[in-house]
Amino acid sequence: MASPDAGLEEGSGKSPLREAFGNFRPALLTVMIFSVFCNLLLFVGPVYMLQIYDRVLSSRSEGTLIALTGIAVFLLLTYSALDALRARLLVRAGYRFDENLNAPLFKTALGSSLAQRSNAPASSLRDMDTVREFWTGSGVITLCDAPFAPLFVAICFLFHPYLGLVALAGALLLFALALANEYATRNSLKEAGQRSAEAAHYATSSMSNVEVIHALGMHGAIHQRWADRHVEALHFQAKASDWAGSIMATTKFVRQTLQIVILGMGAWLAIHGDISPGMMIAASIMMGRALAPVEQSVGQWKAFMAARNSWSRLEQIFKDTGEAPERTPLPAPKGQLGAQGLFVAAGPGAKPILRNIEFEVSAGEALAIIGPSAAGKSTLLRALVGVWQPMSGVVRLDGSDLRHWDPEVLGQHIGYLPQDIELFSGTVAENIARFRKGDDPELVVKAGMAAGAHTLIQQLEHGYDTPVGEMGASLSGGQRQRIGLARAMYGSPRLLVLDEPNAHLDRHGEQILISAIKRCRQQGATVVFATHTPNLLTGADKILALKDGAVHRFGPTKEVVSELLKPRAVPANSDTAGPETVTEKETGT
Repeated sequence: MASPDAGLEEGSGKSPLREAFGNFRPALLTVMIFSVFCNLLLFVGPVYMLQIYDRVLSSRSEGTLIALTGIAVFLLLTYSALDALRARLLVRAGYRFDENLNAPLFKTALGSSLAQRSNAPASSLRDMDTVREFWTGSGVITLCDAPFAPLFVAICFLFHPYLGLVALAGALLLFALALANEYATRNSLKEAGQRSAEAAHYATSSMSNVEVIHALGMHGAIHQRWADRHVEALHFQAKASDWAGSIMATTKFVRQTLQIVILGMGAWLAIHGDISPGMMIAASIMMGRALAPVEQSVGQWKAFMAARNSWSRLEQIFKDTGEAPERTPLPAPKGQLGAQGLFVAAGPGAKPILRNIEFEVSAGEALAIIGPSAAGKSTLLRALVGVWQPMSGVVRLDGSDLRHWDPEVLGQHIGYLPQDIELFSGTVAENIARFRKGDDPELVVKAGMAAGAHTLIQQLEHGYDTPVGEMGASLSGGQRQRIGLARAMYGSPRLLVLDEPNAHLDRHGEQILISAIKRCRQQGATVVFATHTPNLLTGADKILALKDGAVHRFGPTKEVVSELLKPRAVPANSDTAGPETVTEKETGT
């Protein structure tokens, strides 16, 4: 079996998950050392009972009783302190594990979401919580205590072989039940988790379209589709729980029966003089100590399996996504943009949406992308800002492949307005500033003015400090469009990419948008926008016309418009007579 770390990092070959666990390991080793002393102190009870029955009762010495009781209480206090310390140590080590892992995992989950074109990898954050909760909970304590079970069984053998055999048989039987629990519930729990995640994801995505669901009377249909997935998850969960419940009940029966058997066996041996009454009681306690970790492991098995599955998924997502290589810092771009032999698909293995796209615009120029619906305009814009990676070909900014840039650094020089405006929970100012801490508030107001949104924002209840709600739900479509444009223009980016920027704007808003694009060009920024309306074309230096995912026309605005509007002859078999100009279907404008 190949190492799970193989291929994760070109340099060290060590995944962030393994590195985070490496920082957790010293705490785990300390807990294991504490567990040694905790388990040794568990002998206090049996030894005390043995001394009481075999020494104090026969000698009737009150001094011995007081001394033994004092020593036993002190040792039990020591046990309690060590037990509390190891629990606290695990919790704090879990915090450190989370601190080391959450940043690289969040970044990896985002990258995986982009690669898979879905939000499914967001569940990786829940997987991290599952692993951390297991490592900081009673499951690890149980694992640390389990290796001492044979020691307690061996002590039972020292009392008498028959007592040792009873303890050993009980431990093996409980361990067999734990294995049976794992094999009986493994597949069902895996299927239940998968179905539950699918149902939750479907519910979340459906709630984002709640207005459509209400307006079109789709509540019943959407509920039924969610319920189908939810019921499947419940079915597998119930199946696993039935098995686990039956095995747990059997475990409790075996545990209680063993206590009776070992006491009965001890009484029989004591009657025949083979052991003392103290040994009988001590052996019963010893067997209880031996079986406790095994029995606890049955109860912790579900948590252990969940943590193991979460760990496997975390390793897989780091392996699939890999870690971004070290990139040499590049100078701030001027805005020269081009594409060469660009092929882009919606996902791995999918059919290309864009095919052999080639163009180039100089810094400070404006490029309009036009074409009919489904021509690939939005896909091209996503590729130009690095959101979608090309299957082949390259997008270059100032001559450098976008993949040569650190995405965090590149984003500071790019303004992007997607077709579906996505605002985040926070204030208007925080959204415009891209949630960067410590930035000058004047830059926020400057971006609002540049986008023509300042007056609109001032009219909100708290101005720039107005909360926008989840997904910008408290704002209208036009307000979100203006604020999204201000966010795109924040920091005076050298490349401004706009997808249908006037989709939610009225005529006045469209004029403000044209003026904003003009100001950006005057400041030397390169502007690329997709549009279906001809009004914005007057502000473009060049036009790229797409058709069926390929370049249909590219060149200066006047030449392309003239070419597209040039009369052409109608085929002889056409139902239309006379010359014909290019239609809206062909240009998208």
